[in-house]
Amino acid sequence: MEFYRNHILVCTGEPCVLKGALEVESILLTELQKQGLENEIRVIRTGCLGPCNVAPVLVVYPEGIYYSGVKPGDVQEIVAEHLVKGRPVTRLVGTDVEKRVDVVYQVPQILTGQERVVLRNCGIINPDEIVEYIGRGGYEALGKALIHLKPEEVIEEVKSSGLRGRGGAAFPTGLKWSFTASGEEKYLICNADEGEPGTFKDRLILEGDPHAVLEGMAIAGYAVGAEHGFIYIRGEYTLSIERVQRAIDQARKLGLLGKNIFDSGFSFDVEIRVGAGAYICGEELALIESIEGKRGEPRYKPPYPGQTGLWGKPTVVNNVETLANVPHIIEQGAEWYKSIGTPGSPGTKVFTLTGNIKNEGLIEVPMGITLREIIYQLGGGIPDGHSFKMAQTGGTAGGCLPPEMLDVPMDYDELAKVGSALGSGALLIMDDRHCIVDLLKCFMRFFNHESCGKCTPCREGTPRLLELIEKIMDGTAVKADLDLMAKLAENMEISSLCGLGQSSPKPVLTLLEYYQHEFLAHIEDKKCPAGVCKKLQVKGVV
Repeated sequence: MEFYRNHILVCTGEPCVLKGALEVESILLTELQKQGLENEIRVIRTGCLGPCNVAPVLVVYPEGIYYSGVKPGDVQEIVAEHLVKGRPVTRLVGTDVEKRVDVVYQVPQILTGQERVVLRNCGIINPDEIVEYIGRGGYEALGKALIHLKPEEVIEEVKSSGLRGRGGAAFPTGLKWSFTASGEEKYLICNADEGEPGTFKDRLILEGDPHAVLEGMAIAGYAVGAEHGFIYIRGEYTLSIERVQRAIDQARKLGLLGKNIFDSGFSFDVEIRVGAGAYICGEELALIESIEGKRGEPRYKPPYPGQTGLWGKPTVVNNVETLANVPHIIEQGAEWYKSIGTPGSPGTKVFTLTGNIKNEGLIEVPMGITLREIIYQLGGGIPDGHSFKMAQTGGTAGGCLPPEMLDVPMDYDELAKVGSALGSGALLIMDDRHCIVDLLKCFMRFFNHESCGKCTPCREGTPRLLELIEKIMDGTAVKADLDLMAKLAENMEISSLCGLGQSSPKPVLTLLEYYQHEFLAHIEDKKCPAGVCKKLQVKGVV
């Protein structure tokens, strides 16, 4: 075993890579070699560290010092001062790149107040090394399940924990498993097809801790009696695909996937299936159709996948984040899990913070935290002196909440009461410079493009909604058009075939409810309060 006096973790999340993290890493390795430190200091590529808006980010251990906004020209100074002389480069410490602080051990604000369960290894281990996952207790939960628990006991533990699906539907996970526990041949599918704008938490979980998902899949497979699992990954997620395949190969080599795992008599293996970029394939039945080699379109229900799924066999479909929770529940128990979050929504939730917020990035917090706490404590508030206008929770198909909803608890039940949802975990924050109607047009253009066209409510409803929104922006709408939008959206919610058509009206309905005054300003006053709608500007009424 090799020992090093320092470990330097280089974030290889996409924001860091796009801003030059790999170039920084290359120069760092060269500088360490020049100083003769290559055998004393280990450089590790890790998953997303969290603070995405100050990329690239490095962390030096054992001190735990975060360097952010690191440019190639900064590397020589970090090596010469910190790693040779032991003097941290304070001008690179912290997350406010424009105004650095002199607190050497400052932890980025976005990382404070978190409770990491799913993300406990992200940014800590090398995701390409199974030994590092095992060193953090990895695969112990699988061993416990296979050796000490019967399949039905695993299901009962997950039921008792109150874990609900983290993909959007929030269905109780243990209950879903119980539907598939009987019968002969069956399958398990991990849904890693994220297609909504601003939604990328599952990608970062797979990139930062792929073995947690594989372990969760193996435990789920044991619980329901499935010997074969598939991970359906969005085709654009090239790094996720590479890391998950490497993790599968490593787990097979150590006997943690494959035949007779832990000499228990249980066999389970995993294959990757790569999606072709259709948003509709995030819906579980469209995903199953895609794996079978068919056009990605939803099926009619019933039957449900638990009875008739992949190739006509009983199938469990779980989200990445859902499965990554499972090893922790089995290892530490349902009561521990229920001690986090709220009674109706136990555990934590992973969010991606984007938009007009100081600290963009990846967070994990207990269920029930308020929107205000996320935005102003972890997120650092709204930048550039602007005020908060709107938060869209749960991705593009989520509800849009106004300032008076800042104290709503972020859990499944409380958000449902105000017309929103946790959904995909994306949090889009908008400030006072944005036009609500213009934002809604962006949302509906996306859904209009991504509708598979199989059912009439979604196929015809999304373009009609988009046309009505464009009329409002053109200054040609009348007040009755708002009632028509609401009625059309409500009909889509109750009559569309799948979750796309059922959830895409949610931003329409919440914006009409909470921001009707802004719609009326466009229609009655022929004015865009934010000064965004160009055709109203041309008329000289802004």
